[in-house]
Amino acid sequence: MEAVIFNAKEKKLQLSRVPIPKISEPDQVLIKVAYSGICGTDLHIIQGEFPCNENVPFTLGHEFSGTVVDVGANVAIFKKGDRVAVNPNLGCSCCDFCHNGQPHFCPSGGLSNTIGLYRDGGWAAYVLAPITQVHKLSANITLEQAALAEPLSCLAHGWDIISPITVGMKILVTGAGIIGNLWVSVLHHQGHRNVTVSEPNLSRLQHLKKLNTGFQLITPEELKKNQQKDSNYLFDLIIDCSGYPPAIEHAVSLLQRGGKLCCFGVAPPHGEIKIKPFDIFMKELKIYGVLINPFTFPKSFGLLEAMGDRYLVYEHLGIKTFALKEYKEAIQLLKQGTIAKAVFKFEYNELNNYKMTNNF
Repeated sequence: MEAVIFNAKEKKLQLSRVPIPKISEPDQVLIKVAYSGICGTDLHIIQGEFPCNENVPFTLGHEFSGTVVDVGANVAIFKKGDRVAVNPNLGCSCCDFCHNGQPHFCPSGGLSNTIGLYRDGGWAAYVLAPITQVHKLSANITLEQAALAEPLSCLAHGWDIISPITVGMKILVTGAGIIGNLWVSVLHHQGHRNVTVSEPNLSRLQHLKKLNTGFQLITPEELKKNQQKDSNYLFDLIIDCSGYPPAIEHAVSLLQRGGKLCCFGVAPPHGEIKIKPFDIFMKELKIYGVLINPFTFPKSFGLLEAMGDRYLVYEHLGIKTFALKEYKEAIQLLKQGTIAKAVFKFEYNELNNYKMTNNF
């Protein structure tokens, strides 16, 4: 099969022919990948700015959907042909964090054991996953939509953290990549209308109009000018989806008294911001981080079903699909900001030819 392999030591990506993985444990599920996204985190990994498996080359891709083609002996809830999405994150189930319901903080699990970061992921025709990380799709969710389950599950975790988000709040979303666009979609779906979106890339800002939310779309420069003209130009909630430290630092100055800042976008580990503690005290500011998706993967399915074609059309979200062999072009367009997201789309002609080979 084809797979895009990443060598962290050399910071090198390569399209390779590798063997189709085989069931080796009784709780494993073999999945034929249908759609697999390129996340902003993947770009950080490729640039050496985010932790990943440095011991051996591995296959990237932690946002993917597909169809079951083989299962281990202990797997009874899945069968060949089942459409699924995979939660790439898993705790060890043994440490204090896991026992306290915080598997995303698990030192040996969490981000340290993620499919697509430390284990072979979805930038390949087939991928293995433990049964505990595989979720069956309802008939109302397409495989195309299900490729967004992982980012939406992270968003659902963020929503839980910063709630309540009262309708009528003045909200600012910074960054109109795919995460910003998904936040815009969910906010509109939940009835919010007093929302401003700030994005420096004019093509992305223009593309955002396809979601037809009626939200105010401006550049960071316009944001600063509005602040200079009006000292009361402030927001109750700011959701940063850029991960850009200067944007996050500026966001703090735009918070209303009692305001909340959600740092959702992944900033580079070396990034820094300056905050005046007096402002935190005087305004009772609340600053939240959001780390992946503990127990919220099923919630993403609720969002997928409820939002449907009104919001989750690839073209409207700025998503473009590519063949796996086009990975260089996909990454380049993402870096240029020409598109909001790239998703690998796999042909399904191999599915009917794959033979179940239960080894147990």
